Amino acid sequence: MSTAKELEAEVRRLAQAGQLRDAAEVCDRLNQQHPDFVSGWVTASDLALRINEPLISVRAIDQALRLAPGRPVLLVLRAQSLFQAGDMRAAVDTARLLDDVEFESAQEASSFGILLNLLQQHEQARKRFIRACELEPDEGQHYYNLASVERFLGNTEAAEAAASRCIEYRPADSDAHLLRSGLRTQTAESNNIQSLLDAHKLTRELPHEHLHICYALSKELEDIADYGRAFEYLQEGSALRRAGMQYTPAKDLLAMRAIRSSFTRDVFERDVEGYVSAEPIFVVGMPRTGTTLVERILGSHSVVRSAGESQAFAVELMRQCLNVEEQPPTDVGELVARSVNVNFAALGEGYVNAARPVGERMAHFIDKMPLNFLYAGPIHLALPKAKIVLLERDPMDTCYAVYKTLFGEVYPYSYDLVELANYFVEYKKLVNHWQEVMPGVMHVVRYEELVTKPQTVIEGLLQYCSLSFEESCRVFFENPEASTTASAVQVRSDLFTSSVGKWRNYEDQLKPVADILESAL
Repeated sequence: MSTAKELEAEVRRLAQAGQLRDAAEVCDRLNQQHPDFVSGWVTASDLALRINEPLISVRAIDQALRLAPGRPVLLVLRAQSLFQAGDMRAAVDTARLLDDVEFESAQEASSFGILLNLLQQHEQARKRFIRACELEPDEGQHYYNLASVERFLGNTEAAEAAASRCIEYRPADSDAHLLRSGLRTQTAESNNIQSLLDAHKLTRELPHEHLHICYALSKELEDIADYGRAFEYLQEGSALRRAGMQYTPAKDLLAMRAIRSSFTRDVFERDVEGYVSAEPIFVVGMPRTGTTLVERILGSHSVVRSAGESQAFAVELMRQCLNVEEQPPTDVGELVARSVNVNFAALGEGYVNAARPVGERMAHFIDKMPLNFLYAGPIHLALPKAKIVLLERDPMDTCYAVYKTLFGEVYPYSYDLVELANYFVEYKKLVNHWQEVMPGVMHVVRYEELVTKPQTVIEGLLQYCSLSFEESCRVFFENPEASTTASAVQVRSDLFTSSVGKWRNYEDQLKPVADILESAL
Protein backbone atom coordinates (compact mmCIF):
# COMPACT_ATOMS: atom_id res chain seq x y z
CA MET A 1 0.00 0.00 0.00
CA SER A 2 1.29 3.47 -0.90
CA THR A 3 2.18 5.85 1.91
CA ALA A 4 0.01 8.89 2.58
CA LYS A 5 2.67 11.26 1.28
CA GLU A 6 3.13 9.25 -1.91
CA LEU A 7 -0.60 9.35 -2.65
CA GLU A 8 -0.78 13.06 -1.83
CA ALA A 9 2.11 13.76 -4.21
CA GLU A 10 0.24 11.85 -6.93
CA VAL A 11 -2.90 13.92 -6.30
CA ARG A 12 -0.93 17.15 -6.68
CA ARG A 13 0.81 15.92 -9.83
CA LEU A 14 -2.48 15.02 -11.47
CA ALA A 15 -4.09 18.30 -10.39
CA GLN A 16 -1.20 20.34 -11.79
CA ALA A 17 -1.58 18.45 -15.08
CA GLY A 18 -5.26 19.41 -15.19
CA GLN A 19 -6.43 15.81 -14.65
CA LEU A 20 -8.84 16.80 -11.90
CA ARG A 21 -11.12 13.77 -12.09
CA ASP A 22 -8.19 11.39 -11.74
CA ALA A 23 -6.81 13.56 -8.94
CA ALA A 24 -10.14 13.33 -7.10
CA GLU A 25 -10.16 9.53 -7.38
CA VAL A 26 -6.65 9.25 -5.97
CA CYS A 27 -7.56 11.74 -3.22
CA ASP A 28 -10.54 9.60 -2.22
CA ARG A 29 -8.23 6.58 -1.98
CA LEU A 30 -5.76 8.61 0.07
CA ASN A 31 -8.38 9.54 2.65
CA GLN A 32 -9.91 6.05 2.78
CA GLN A 33 -6.55 4.39 3.37
CA HIS A 34 -5.12 7.08 5.67
CA PRO A 35 -8.12 8.70 7.44
CA ASP A 36 -5.94 10.22 10.18
CA PHE A 37 -3.66 12.06 7.72
CA VAL A 38 -4.65 15.74 8.17
CA SER A 39 -2.93 16.94 5.03
CA GLY A 40 -4.97 14.51 2.93
CA TRP A 41 -8.23 16.15 3.97
CA VAL A 42 -6.75 19.60 3.34
CA THR A 43 -5.73 18.46 -0.13
CA ALA A 44 -9.26 17.15 -0.70
CA SER A 45 -10.71 20.49 0.38
CA ASP A 46 -8.40 22.44 -1.95
CA LEU A 47 -9.21 20.13 -4.84
CA ALA A 48 -12.96 20.45 -4.24
CA LEU A 49 -12.68 24.23 -4.46
CA ARG A 50 -10.81 23.92 -7.76
CA ILE A 51 -13.64 21.89 -9.27
CA ASN A 52 -16.27 24.25 -7.81
CA GLU A 53 -17.63 21.86 -5.20
CA PRO A 54 -17.51 24.08 -2.10
CA LEU A 55 -19.83 21.92 0.02
CA ILE A 56 -17.54 18.93 -0.49
CA SER A 57 -14.67 21.24 0.42
CA VAL A 58 -16.41 22.14 3.69
CA ARG A 59 -16.93 18.48 4.59
CA ALA A 60 -13.28 17.66 3.91
CA ILE A 61 -11.90 20.58 5.92
CA ASP A 62 -14.27 19.75 8.81
CA GLN A 63 -12.71 16.29 8.90
CA ALA A 64 -9.26 17.89 9.03
CA LEU A 65 -10.42 20.13 11.89
CA ARG A 66 -11.62 17.09 13.86
CA LEU A 67 -8.05 15.79 13.67
CA ALA A 68 -6.41 19.20 14.28
CA PRO A 69 -8.90 21.42 16.13
CA GLY A 70 -8.44 25.17 15.91
CA ARG A 71 -5.52 25.15 13.45
CA PRO A 72 -5.64 28.64 11.85
CA VAL A 73 -4.82 27.64 8.27
CA LEU A 74 -7.67 25.10 8.37
CA LEU A 75 -10.13 27.65 9.72
CA VAL A 76 -9.19 30.05 6.90
CA LEU A 77 -9.86 27.33 4.34
CA ARG A 78 -13.17 26.51 6.01
CA ALA A 79 -14.27 30.16 5.87
CA GLN A 80 -13.24 30.35 2.21
CA SER A 81 -15.17 27.17 1.38
CA LEU A 82 -18.28 28.42 3.17
CA PHE A 83 -18.05 31.74 1.35
CA GLN A 84 -17.87 29.99 -2.01
CA ALA A 85 -20.83 27.85 -0.96
CA GLY A 86 -22.81 31.05 -0.35
CA ASP A 87 -23.14 30.58 3.42
CA MET A 88 -22.00 34.04 4.48
CA ARG A 89 -23.13 33.72 8.11
CA ALA A 90 -21.18 30.53 8.72
CA ALA A 91 -18.16 31.93 6.85
CA VAL A 92 -18.14 35.06 9.04
CA ASP A 93 -18.60 32.99 12.22
CA THR A 94 -15.63 30.83 11.23
CA ALA A 95 -13.48 33.85 10.38
CA ARG A 96 -14.24 35.39 13.77
CA LEU A 97 -12.62 32.41 15.48
CA LEU A 98 -9.34 33.85 14.13
CA ASP A 99 -9.79 37.38 15.52
CA ASP A 100 -6.94 36.98 18.03
CA VAL A 101 -4.62 34.92 15.84
CA GLU A 102 -1.38 36.65 14.77
CA PHE A 103 -0.17 35.19 11.47
CA GLU A 104 3.58 34.74 11.08
CA SER A 105 3.43 34.52 7.27
CA ALA A 106 2.74 37.64 5.18
CA GLN A 107 1.10 35.51 2.51
CA GLU A 108 -1.28 33.92 5.02
CA ALA A 109 -2.13 37.28 6.58
CA SER A 110 -2.73 38.86 3.17
CA SER A 111 -4.84 35.97 1.86
CA PHE A 112 -6.98 36.03 4.97
CA GLY A 113 -7.37 39.81 4.65
CA ILE A 114 -8.64 39.41 1.09
CA LEU A 115 -11.19 36.86 2.27
CA LEU A 116 -12.28 39.16 5.11
CA ASN A 117 -12.88 41.92 2.58
CA LEU A 118 -15.13 39.60 0.59
CA LEU A 119 -16.98 38.85 3.83
CA GLN A 120 -17.36 42.62 4.41
CA GLN A 121 -15.27 42.41 7.59
CA HIS A 122 -13.20 45.41 6.59
CA GLU A 123 -11.77 46.42 9.98
CA GLN A 124 -10.45 42.90 10.50
CA ALA A 125 -9.10 42.87 6.93
CA ARG A 126 -7.24 46.12 7.65
CA LYS A 127 -5.56 44.50 10.63
CA ARG A 128 -4.36 41.60 8.45
CA PHE A 129 -3.01 43.84 5.70
CA ILE A 130 -1.09 45.92 8.24
CA ARG A 131 0.42 42.68 9.53
CA ALA A 132 1.41 41.63 5.99
CA CYS A 133 3.14 45.01 5.48
CA GLU A 134 5.06 44.50 8.73
CA LEU A 135 6.21 41.03 7.72
CA GLU A 136 7.12 41.96 4.11
CA PRO A 137 7.75 45.72 4.08
CA ASP A 138 9.17 45.69 0.54
CA GLU A 139 6.16 44.01 -1.13
CA GLY A 140 4.02 46.64 -2.85
CA GLN A 141 0.93 44.45 -3.18
CA HIS A 142 0.42 44.46 0.58
CA TYR A 143 0.33 48.27 0.56
CA TYR A 144 -2.20 48.26 -2.28
CA ASN A 145 -4.44 45.88 -0.33
CA LEU A 146 -4.15 48.15 2.68
CA ALA A 147 -4.93 51.24 0.61
CA SER A 148 -8.06 49.58 -0.76
CA VAL A 149 -9.50 48.75 2.64
CA GLU A 150 -8.57 52.17 4.07
CA ARG A 151 -10.55 53.68 1.18
CA PHE A 152 -13.55 51.47 1.96
CA LEU A 153 -13.40 52.63 5.57
CA GLY A 154 -13.14 56.30 4.64
CA ASN A 155 -9.55 56.74 5.86
CA THR A 156 -8.47 58.72 2.80
CA GLU A 157 -5.16 60.04 4.12
CA ALA A 158 -4.08 56.56 5.21
CA ALA A 159 -5.25 55.17 1.85
CA GLU A 160 -3.20 57.75 -0.04
CA ALA A 161 -0.10 57.02 2.04
CA ALA A 162 -0.44 53.27 1.48
CA ALA A 163 -1.05 53.68 -2.27
CA SER A 164 2.03 55.92 -2.52
CA ARG A 165 4.13 53.28 -0.74
CA CYS A 166 2.89 50.69 -3.23
CA ILE A 167 3.88 52.95 -6.14
CA GLU A 168 7.35 53.46 -4.63
CA TYR A 169 7.98 49.74 -4.97
CA ARG A 170 5.90 49.25 -8.13
CA PRO A 171 5.96 52.44 -10.27
CA ALA A 172 3.81 50.84 -12.99
CA ASP A 173 1.13 49.52 -10.60
CA SER A 174 -1.89 50.92 -12.41
CA ASP A 175 -4.41 49.87 -9.76
CA ALA A 176 -2.54 51.83 -7.11
CA HIS A 177 -2.27 54.90 -9.38
CA LEU A 178 -6.00 54.82 -10.15
CA LEU A 179 -6.95 54.35 -6.51
CA ARG A 180 -4.71 57.22 -5.39
CA SER A 181 -6.05 59.59 -8.03
CA GLY A 182 -9.62 59.04 -6.89
CA LEU A 183 -9.04 59.75 -3.21
CA ARG A 184 -9.33 63.51 -3.43
CA THR A 185 -9.84 66.40 -5.83
CA GLN A 186 -6.42 67.19 -7.22
CA THR A 187 -5.17 70.77 -7.60
CA ALA A 188 -2.69 72.51 -9.87
CA GLU A 189 -0.32 72.72 -6.90
CA SER A 190 -0.80 69.17 -5.61
CA ASN A 191 -1.42 66.30 -8.00
CA ASN A 192 0.10 63.09 -9.35
CA ILE A 193 0.08 63.99 -13.04
CA GLN A 194 3.83 63.70 -13.64
CA SER A 195 3.93 60.33 -11.89
CA LEU A 196 1.04 59.21 -14.06
CA LEU A 197 2.71 60.43 -17.26
CA ASP A 198 5.77 58.38 -16.32
CA ALA A 199 3.55 55.35 -15.70
CA HIS A 200 1.78 56.00 -19.03
CA LYS A 201 5.13 55.48 -20.78
CA LEU A 202 6.04 52.45 -18.66
CA THR A 203 2.80 50.63 -19.49
CA ARG A 204 2.54 51.22 -23.25
CA GLU A 205 2.96 47.50 -24.00
CA LEU A 206 0.62 46.43 -21.17
CA PRO A 207 -2.97 47.21 -22.28
CA HIS A 208 -4.69 46.37 -18.99
CA GLU A 209 -2.33 48.50 -16.92
CA HIS A 210 -2.18 51.25 -19.56
CA LEU A 211 -5.93 51.81 -19.63
CA HIS A 212 -6.02 52.22 -15.84
CA ILE A 213 -3.34 54.89 -16.09
CA CYS A 214 -5.39 56.63 -18.81
CA TYR A 215 -8.44 56.80 -16.54
CA ALA A 216 -6.35 58.15 -13.66
CA LEU A 217 -4.79 60.80 -15.90
CA SER A 218 -8.19 61.83 -17.20
CA LYS A 219 -9.54 62.21 -13.67
CA GLU A 220 -6.64 64.33 -12.45
CA LEU A 221 -6.60 66.52 -15.57
CA GLU A 222 -10.32 67.14 -15.19
CA ASP A 223 -9.71 68.13 -11.56
CA ILE A 224 -7.37 70.91 -12.74
CA ALA A 225 -9.78 71.91 -15.56
CA ASP A 226 -7.58 70.70 -18.44
CA TYR A 227 -10.66 69.28 -20.14
CA GLY A 228 -9.27 68.72 -23.63
CA ARG A 229 -6.39 66.52 -22.48
CA ALA A 230 -8.66 64.85 -19.90
CA PHE A 231 -11.02 63.62 -22.61
CA GLU A 232 -8.17 62.47 -24.85
CA TYR A 233 -6.85 60.16 -22.15
CA LEU A 234 -10.40 59.05 -21.30
CA GLN A 235 -11.02 58.06 -24.92
CA GLU A 236 -7.69 56.24 -25.07
CA GLY A 237 -8.50 54.26 -21.94
CA SER A 238 -12.11 53.47 -22.84
CA ALA A 239 -11.13 52.30 -26.34
CA LEU A 240 -8.59 49.91 -24.83
CA ARG A 241 -11.16 48.61 -22.35
CA ARG A 242 -13.78 48.07 -25.06
CA ALA A 243 -11.28 46.34 -27.36
CA GLY A 244 -10.51 43.82 -24.63
CA MET A 245 -14.15 42.84 -24.06
CA GLN A 246 -16.46 40.32 -25.65
CA TYR A 247 -19.78 42.13 -25.53
CA THR A 248 -22.79 42.13 -27.83
CA PRO A 249 -24.86 45.28 -27.12
CA ALA A 250 -27.87 43.95 -29.03
CA LYS A 251 -28.44 41.28 -26.36
CA ASP A 252 -28.92 43.88 -23.63
CA LEU A 253 -31.24 45.98 -25.78
CA LEU A 254 -33.27 42.91 -26.79
CA ALA A 255 -33.62 41.86 -23.14
CA MET A 256 -35.04 45.23 -22.09
CA ARG A 257 -37.48 45.23 -25.01
CA ALA A 258 -38.55 41.68 -24.15
CA ILE A 259 -39.20 42.71 -20.54
CA ARG A 260 -41.46 45.54 -21.70
CA SER A 261 -43.34 43.19 -24.03
CA SER A 262 -43.84 40.49 -21.40
CA PHE A 263 -44.66 42.50 -18.27
CA THR A 264 -47.73 44.29 -19.55
CA ARG A 265 -50.34 45.96 -17.36
CA ASP A 266 -52.55 42.86 -17.28
CA VAL A 267 -49.72 40.92 -15.58
CA PHE A 268 -50.06 43.22 -12.58
CA GLU A 269 -53.85 42.94 -12.57
CA ARG A 270 -53.70 39.17 -11.97
CA ASP A 271 -54.27 37.69 -8.53
CA VAL A 272 -50.62 36.99 -7.72
CA GLU A 273 -49.57 35.83 -4.28
CA GLY A 274 -46.24 37.29 -3.28
CA TYR A 275 -44.14 36.93 -0.16
CA VAL A 276 -45.24 39.37 2.54
CA SER A 277 -42.12 41.10 3.83
CA ALA A 278 -41.44 44.79 4.28
CA GLU A 279 -37.74 44.20 4.96
CA PRO A 280 -36.24 45.01 1.54
CA ILE A 281 -35.70 48.51 0.21
CA PHE A 282 -34.39 48.39 -3.36
CA VAL A 283 -32.36 51.32 -4.70
CA VAL A 284 -32.20 51.09 -8.49
CA GLY A 285 -31.25 53.09 -11.58
CA MET A 286 -28.31 53.74 -13.84
CA PRO A 287 -24.92 53.72 -12.09
CA ARG A 288 -23.46 57.09 -11.06
CA THR A 289 -26.89 58.64 -10.48
CA GLY A 290 -26.76 58.86 -6.68
CA THR A 291 -27.69 55.30 -5.73
CA THR A 292 -24.85 55.13 -3.20
CA LEU A 293 -25.86 58.48 -1.69
CA VAL A 294 -29.40 57.22 -1.14
CA GLU A 295 -28.06 53.95 0.27
CA ARG A 296 -25.97 55.88 2.80
CA ILE A 297 -28.88 58.15 3.73
CA LEU A 298 -31.22 55.22 4.36
CA GLY A 299 -28.47 53.11 5.92
CA SER A 300 -27.87 55.83 8.50
CA HIS A 301 -31.34 55.19 9.97
CA SER A 302 -31.43 53.26 13.23
CA VAL A 303 -33.61 50.42 11.89
CA VAL A 304 -31.98 49.96 8.48
CA ARG A 305 -28.90 48.04 7.34
CA SER A 306 -27.33 47.75 3.92
CA ALA A 307 -26.86 44.50 2.04
CA GLY A 308 -24.70 46.27 -0.55
CA GLU A 309 -25.04 45.47 -4.24
CA SER A 310 -26.60 42.04 -3.99
CA GLN A 311 -27.11 39.75 -6.98
CA ALA A 312 -29.56 37.67 -4.97
CA PHE A 313 -32.72 38.73 -6.80
CA ALA A 314 -31.35 37.98 -10.27
CA VAL A 315 -29.98 34.63 -9.07
CA GLU A 316 -33.24 33.61 -7.37
CA LEU A 317 -35.33 34.74 -10.36
CA MET A 318 -33.21 32.59 -12.67
CA ARG A 319 -33.65 29.63 -10.33
CA GLN A 320 -37.42 30.08 -10.31
CA CYS A 321 -37.49 30.42 -14.12
CA LEU A 322 -35.79 27.04 -14.42
CA ASN A 323 -38.59 25.58 -12.28
CA VAL A 324 -41.25 26.70 -14.78
CA GLU A 325 -40.08 24.20 -17.39
CA GLU A 326 -37.54 21.41 -17.20
CA GLN A 327 -35.71 22.43 -20.38
CA PRO A 328 -33.41 25.44 -20.14
CA PRO A 329 -34.53 28.49 -22.17
CA THR A 330 -33.10 28.80 -25.67
CA ASP A 331 -32.73 32.60 -25.65
CA VAL A 332 -33.30 35.69 -23.55
CA GLY A 333 -36.80 36.20 -24.94
CA GLU A 334 -37.92 32.77 -23.73
CA LEU A 335 -36.28 33.36 -20.35
CA VAL A 336 -38.14 36.66 -19.90
CA ALA A 337 -41.42 35.03 -20.99
CA ARG A 338 -41.00 32.36 -18.32
CA SER A 339 -40.34 34.96 -15.63
CA VAL A 340 -43.95 36.13 -15.88
CA ASN A 341 -45.16 32.74 -14.60
CA VAL A 342 -42.76 31.92 -11.79
CA ASN A 343 -43.82 31.17 -8.23
CA PHE A 344 -43.56 34.75 -7.00
CA ALA A 345 -44.08 33.89 -3.33
CA ALA A 346 -41.18 31.42 -3.48
CA LEU A 347 -39.12 33.99 -5.36
CA GLY A 348 -39.69 36.63 -2.69
CA GLU A 349 -38.99 34.29 0.22
CA GLY A 350 -35.87 32.86 -1.41
CA TYR A 351 -34.57 36.33 -2.15
CA VAL A 352 -35.09 37.68 1.38
CA ASN A 353 -33.37 34.69 2.96
CA ALA A 354 -30.41 35.03 0.58
CA ALA A 355 -30.02 38.81 0.65
CA ARG A 356 -30.63 39.63 4.32
CA PRO A 357 -27.30 40.92 5.74
CA VAL A 358 -25.25 38.85 8.12
CA GLY A 359 -25.38 39.93 11.76
CA GLU A 360 -28.00 41.67 13.86
CA ARG A 361 -31.38 41.65 12.14
CA MET A 362 -32.97 45.05 11.50
CA ALA A 363 -36.49 46.00 10.40
CA HIS A 364 -35.23 46.79 6.89
CA PHE A 365 -32.27 46.14 4.64
CA ILE A 366 -31.18 47.98 1.49
CA ASP A 367 -30.33 46.23 -1.75
CA LYS A 368 -28.39 48.77 -3.79
CA MET A 369 -27.86 46.79 -6.98
CA PRO A 370 -28.53 49.42 -9.70
CA LEU A 371 -29.27 46.72 -12.29
CA ASN A 372 -32.34 45.68 -10.34
CA PHE A 373 -34.20 48.28 -12.44
CA LEU A 374 -34.49 45.37 -14.89
CA TYR A 375 -36.53 43.42 -12.34
CA ALA A 376 -38.73 46.14 -10.82
CA GLY A 377 -41.87 44.34 -12.04
CA PRO A 378 -40.95 40.90 -10.70
CA ILE A 379 -39.74 42.54 -7.47
CA HIS A 380 -43.16 44.11 -6.91
CA LEU A 381 -44.99 40.87 -7.71
CA ALA A 382 -42.71 38.81 -5.47
CA LEU A 383 -42.48 41.36 -2.64
CA PRO A 384 -45.56 43.59 -2.72
CA LYS A 385 -44.59 45.28 0.57
CA ALA A 386 -41.01 46.06 -0.52
CA LYS A 387 -40.00 49.60 -1.42
CA ILE A 388 -38.36 50.48 -4.73
CA VAL A 389 -36.46 53.77 -4.99
CA LEU A 390 -35.55 54.86 -8.52
CA LEU A 391 -32.69 57.34 -8.98
CA GLU A 392 -32.86 59.69 -11.95
CA ARG A 393 -30.31 62.22 -13.16
CA ASP A 394 -29.91 64.49 -16.18
CA PRO A 395 -29.39 62.08 -19.12
CA MET A 396 -26.23 63.77 -20.40
CA ASP A 397 -24.70 64.02 -16.93
CA THR A 398 -25.58 60.36 -16.37
CA CYS A 399 -23.98 59.21 -19.61
CA TYR A 400 -20.82 61.24 -19.05
CA ALA A 401 -20.48 60.07 -15.43
CA VAL A 402 -20.86 56.45 -16.54
CA TYR A 403 -18.44 56.86 -19.46
CA LYS A 404 -15.67 58.31 -17.31
CA THR A 405 -15.87 55.52 -14.70
CA LEU A 406 -13.77 52.39 -14.99
CA PHE A 407 -16.00 49.63 -13.63
CA GLY A 408 -15.06 46.04 -12.88
CA GLU A 409 -16.83 43.27 -14.77
CA VAL A 410 -20.17 45.10 -14.93
CA TYR A 411 -21.68 47.70 -17.28
CA PRO A 412 -19.86 46.64 -20.47
CA TYR A 413 -21.91 49.13 -22.47
CA SER A 414 -20.13 52.04 -20.78
CA TYR A 415 -16.92 52.14 -22.85
CA ASP A 416 -18.31 53.28 -26.20
CA LEU A 417 -20.34 56.50 -26.51
CA VAL A 418 -22.81 55.17 -29.08
CA GLU A 419 -23.37 51.90 -27.20
CA LEU A 420 -23.81 53.84 -23.97
CA ALA A 421 -26.38 56.21 -25.49
CA ASN A 422 -28.36 53.35 -27.04
CA TYR A 423 -28.38 51.49 -23.72
CA PHE A 424 -29.59 54.61 -21.90
CA VAL A 425 -32.46 55.00 -24.36
CA GLU A 426 -33.70 51.45 -23.68
CA TYR A 427 -33.13 51.89 -19.93
CA LYS A 428 -35.28 55.02 -19.97
CA LYS A 429 -38.04 53.32 -21.94
CA LEU A 430 -38.06 50.44 -19.45
CA VAL A 431 -38.26 52.55 -16.29
CA ASN A 432 -40.99 54.67 -17.91
CA HIS A 433 -42.79 51.40 -18.67
CA TRP A 434 -42.59 50.29 -15.04
CA GLN A 435 -44.08 53.58 -13.91
CA GLU A 436 -46.94 53.17 -16.39
CA VAL A 437 -47.85 49.56 -15.50
CA MET A 438 -47.16 49.94 -11.75
CA PRO A 439 -48.31 53.51 -11.03
CA GLY A 440 -47.22 54.79 -7.64
CA VAL A 441 -45.09 51.76 -6.78
CA MET A 442 -41.64 53.29 -7.31
CA HIS A 443 -40.46 56.42 -5.55
CA VAL A 444 -38.33 58.66 -7.79
CA VAL A 445 -35.40 60.60 -6.34
CA ARG A 446 -33.89 63.12 -8.72
CA TYR A 447 -30.17 63.63 -8.19
CA GLU A 448 -30.29 67.36 -8.88
CA GLU A 449 -33.04 67.87 -6.29
CA LEU A 450 -31.21 65.70 -3.76
CA VAL A 451 -28.07 67.86 -3.87
CA THR A 452 -29.94 71.22 -3.96
CA LYS A 453 -32.88 70.50 -1.62
CA PRO A 454 -31.61 67.66 0.58
CA GLN A 455 -33.93 68.20 3.55
CA THR A 456 -37.08 68.05 1.44
CA VAL A 457 -35.92 65.09 -0.62
CA ILE A 458 -34.70 63.10 2.39
CA GLU A 459 -37.95 63.70 4.28
CA GLY A 460 -39.94 62.50 1.25
CA LEU A 461 -37.70 59.46 0.85
CA LEU A 462 -38.07 58.44 4.50
CA GLN A 463 -41.82 58.96 4.39
CA TYR A 464 -42.11 56.68 1.34
CA CYS A 465 -40.09 54.01 3.16
CA SER A 466 -42.36 54.34 6.24
CA LEU A 467 -39.41 55.56 8.31
CA SER A 468 -39.42 58.34 10.87
CA PHE A 469 -37.06 61.24 10.23
CA GLU A 470 -33.72 60.92 12.02
CA GLU A 471 -31.01 63.57 11.89
CA SER A 472 -28.44 60.86 11.21
CA CYS A 473 -29.95 60.50 7.74
CA ARG A 474 -29.27 64.15 6.99
CA VAL A 475 -25.65 63.86 8.16
CA PHE A 476 -25.17 60.52 6.40
CA PHE A 477 -21.57 61.46 5.57
CA GLU A 478 -20.71 60.90 9.24
CA ASN A 479 -21.78 57.24 8.91
CA PRO A 480 -18.66 55.14 9.67
CA GLU A 481 -19.91 52.07 7.79
CA ALA A 482 -17.64 50.88 4.98
CA SER A 483 -18.47 51.60 1.33
CA THR A 484 -17.01 49.53 -1.49
CA THR A 485 -18.59 51.28 -4.48
CA ALA A 486 -17.13 53.76 -6.97
CA SER A 487 -18.56 56.52 -4.73
CA ALA A 488 -16.75 55.37 -1.59
CA VAL A 489 -14.92 58.69 -1.25
CA GLN A 490 -17.81 61.00 -2.19
CA VAL A 491 -20.19 59.55 0.42
CA ARG A 492 -17.82 60.72 3.15
CA SER A 493 -18.61 64.35 2.25
CA ASP A 494 -21.74 66.47 2.51
CA LEU A 495 -23.79 66.90 -0.64
CA PHE A 496 -22.27 69.09 -3.35
CA THR A 497 -23.52 70.43 -6.69
CA SER A 498 -20.25 70.53 -8.63
CA SER A 499 -21.18 67.45 -10.68
CA VAL A 500 -24.40 68.99 -11.98
CA GLY A 501 -23.93 69.97 -15.63
CA LYS A 502 -20.33 68.73 -15.75
CA TRP A 503 -20.93 67.17 -19.15
CA ARG A 504 -21.04 70.66 -20.65
CA ASN A 505 -17.25 70.82 -20.38
CA TYR A 506 -17.28 68.21 -23.16
CA GLU A 507 -20.20 69.25 -25.36
CA ASP A 508 -18.28 68.71 -28.62
CA GLN A 509 -16.86 65.34 -27.57
CA LEU A 510 -20.24 64.09 -26.31
CA LYS A 511 -22.23 65.17 -29.39
CA PRO A 512 -22.79 61.53 -30.53
CA VAL A 513 -24.57 60.88 -27.22
CA ALA A 514 -26.64 64.07 -27.39
CA ASP A 515 -27.75 63.30 -30.97
CA ILE A 516 -28.98 59.79 -30.05
CA LEU A 517 -30.79 60.94 -26.90
CA GLU A 518 -32.47 63.87 -28.66
CA SER A 519 -33.76 61.69 -31.48
CA ALA A 520 -34.99 58.84 -29.27
CA LEU A 521 -36.35 60.41 -26.10
